[in-house]
Parts: sequence; structure tokens; C-alpha cells
Amino acid sequence: MLEARGLSAGYGRDTVISDIAVSVAPGEIVALIGANGAGKSTLVKTIAGLLPARTGEIWLDGARVDALTTRQRVLRGVCLVPEGRQTFGGLTIEANLRLGAYATEGLDEGAVRARMEAACRPFPVLLARKSEPCVNLSGGQQQMLAIARGLMSNPKALLLDEPSLGLAPALVAEIFRLVAQLRERGHAILMSEQNARQSLKIADRAYLIENGRITASGAAADFLASADIAEKYLGVGHKIGDGGPSRTAMTERLRRIMSAG
Repeated sequence: MLEARGLSAGYGRDTVISDIAVSVAPGEIVALIGANGAGKSTLVKTIAGLLPARTGEIWLDGARVDALTTRQRVLRGVCLVPEGRQTFGGLTIEANLRLGAYATEGLDEGAVRARMEAACRPFPVLLARKSEPCVNLSGGQQQMLAIARGLMSNPKALLLDEPSLGLAPALVAEIFRLVAQLRERGHAILMSEQNARQSLKIADRAYLIENGRITASGAAADFLASADIAEKYLGVGHKIGDGGPSRTAMTERLRRIMSAG
């Protein structure tokens, strides 16, 4: 459904991502993992149209969208849930939700309310408190609101940029559980996330970005079982040949950690 081919982009004279090729199918979660500054957020911003592509193509449902404006991409079904949530604290929860459908012309009140009910189905607390100012929400609830606001555009492809950023561990687990539920709606979900372990637990496939290029891709389960990925990106380190645990032992330890979590 969503595909980028040979994509390059950056800021000013600096090229951040080069020759990127990624794809996401309907009902699939694809994780982007990599170190800070590797290019994960630049990639999703380029697909969304916030940054112009310098080279390459972006396709959605068999049609090129890289020449379209950000608004036109939203109308075609591409939606970015930005890093840092970027909700409007002075507005009510309902007003924030309505902004998600702003780009869509011709929606009557009944259609807007129907979208709101559907967008908030995984997040019932939002409807229960819709008349309150957004600033009253916790960080985790504001992330729920940011995702629900994105769903108000009725997207085909949902781009999540660091959805767990700044959240307490218990809230991180809840956000990932809710994101996993969105798979059942048939969205193509591309998730840029620093918390590689949690994102791989819910993802179907993954891409590793290093220095602006895709250096590995495959099933998320294979990434979790990789000692190299574990050592670099999952917080599990070891030294070979110093009497420490072997790669096999560390891989088995990682599997036990993941199954317990």
C-alpha cells in the first residue's frame, strides 16, 4: 500500500537519508529502528510531505504521491502523528480531535461525530473527557489524543514518529498495546521509534537505519533474535572472547526477557 523507492532528503545542504526503500502493507506494522540521528524521523517527515524528497518516489495504493502537498497526501490517506505529540493544550480534547478532520472538506456534523467515535474507540477516556482542556491530560493520554487526532483523517497509512517519547515505562507499554490494536483496522503503520525492543515486540517487519541508509530489513522476530541487533539497539551488551557470555547465550537471554515482558 505504502512504498518509498530510492528516497533521499535532508535539511539545507545536508543529506540525511539516501536511497531509502521501504514498504508497508495494509494491516501491517513496520518498525524503523536505529540510533538517534540515523534518519528515522526524517524519513517519516519526507513521506508525509513535511520535507521535500530530493530523489526517489513515494507510492500509495499504486499512485505516486511525492509531488503532492502535505494536505493532498492527507486527503489521499497519509497521516503523520508527530514526535512530541504537539497537541493544543488550550483547546478542548474534542477541538483537538476535530482538527484532525480539518483537511477533509464537505464533512457534515454527523460524519465528524462518527469519525470521532471511531477514532476514540481504542481510547474511551478521550470521549469521556472531551469537554476538558487538553492540558488536563497526562502524557500518555495526550499521546492517545495525538493518535486519535490522526485517525480523524481516515488514513490508509499511519506514520508514528516516536510515540513513546517522554512517557513513563507503564505508559509506554500501554501505548504500544493500543498501537498493536490498530493493525486490526487495516492501517499500514510505519513507526519510527527509539524504543526498539517494544516496537519490535508488536511489529511484523523492521528496517534498521544507520547513517541515513537502510542496512538491514526482515521479520521483527528475526531482529529480536539477532545478537548484533541486541548488542547495538536493545540495551544488551557483551564482549566476545573476554570470558563473558557468548552470542548464543545472550540471544537466549534476550528471548527470555521478551517472552517474560
